[in-house]
Amino acid sequence: MSARPIDEPHRVSSQLELLFDLTFVIAVAAMTARFAHAIADGHGLAGVLPFLQVFFAIWWAWMNFTWFASSYDTDDVAYRLLTMVQMGGVLVLAAGVPAALGHADYTFVTLGYLVMRIGLIAQWLRAGFEDRARRRTALRYAVGLGALQVGWLLLAQQDTLPSYAHALAFACLAVLELAVPRWAERITPTTWHPHHIAERYGLFAIILLGESVLAASRGVEGALETGAVSSPFVVVAVSGLVLLFAHWWLYFLVQAGEGLNDRRHRSYLWGYGHFGIFAALAALGAGLEVAVEQSGHGVVASPLAVGYAVAVPVGVYLVLLWAVQALVMEPVFHPAAVLGSVAGILSLPLASSRIGVAGVVAGIAAICVLLVAVTIAGKASRT
Repeated sequence: MSARPIDEPHRVSSQLELLFDLTFVIAVAAMTARFAHAIADGHGLAGVLPFLQVFFAIWWAWMNFTWFASSYDTDDVAYRLLTMVQMGGVLVLAAGVPAALGHADYTFVTLGYLVMRIGLIAQWLRAGFEDRARRRTALRYAVGLGALQVGWLLLAQQDTLPSYAHALAFACLAVLELAVPRWAERITPTTWHPHHIAERYGLFAIILLGESVLAASRGVEGALETGAVSSPFVVVAVSGLVLLFAHWWLYFLVQAGEGLNDRRHRSYLWGYGHFGIFAALAALGAGLEVAVEQSGHGVVASPLAVGYAVAVPVGVYLVLLWAVQALVMEPVFHPAAVLGSVAGILSLPLASSRIGVAGVVAGIAAICVLLVAVTIAGKASRT
């Protein structure tokens, strides 16, 4: 297992990486469905923290493998088998999502995370044994991940902890997780490929957009089963699809590969900033599912709450997308356009009593389409 070249030409995702991503589709779908139920039942705010905690486990496991594979994808038998062990862990984690979000029972989520970590730590130990130049870096990764896994196992056994204490302990462990790569790479940096990383992040964004389509389709299916098809239902369904198209367009207006190549020192902020972007896309799927459901046969949540379940993820997505792009390249979004769009999006739910949830979602979609048009026009004028 030797480090792959940083400047390897035509580096793209392997078939194994694509298969690996498919297991995360199941985990994200389970999480989005449970969060949508919480929003529909009027418990959206209470469900935000468990949603973010479970999503952190999913996102961080994907992150760890992605950056490792960018440096050490040997695609031999041992590498494939250890990667498949991690896939099995993702499926165990996915099975535990309903209990985690519904009853704060993180047993299976932690177990799945443990299985994924066993595979990843074995990969780092192998890299440390076979790549002499980066042995200390690889061993630091293995030691850091192993020590923190002990912490996660201990936290999962603390059933009597108050909720605030559990959240604080989770936050501390999460911060330490984020610190491991910075600590390990201080010795000798790994040889991750900038264009490969940019492509991998783009693929995960597509997965999350696809999950949003699936979530919205669940709402459509529920409405059709009850025969509650109306003009607001059609408006929400069409506007939701347009909104997802706009999000895709905004994300892929520019490619981050060249920027990451020129500013490798900013890769941590760029990579970590995507947590909010990806979480917003997942939450948007849940919000759209509830919006479609509400337009068909009604839900417990108020129109204001449903409106903000769509508006807040969109606002977070736009702000963070502009921020991470500005880290590694000249942003294509004008700050005033982004801030103006977010202000308009976050104010629309306040009018939900007059224009309804359908009007709110349509308005949000229209603002995002306008932002796409303005950004494309600005980009064309500069070239």
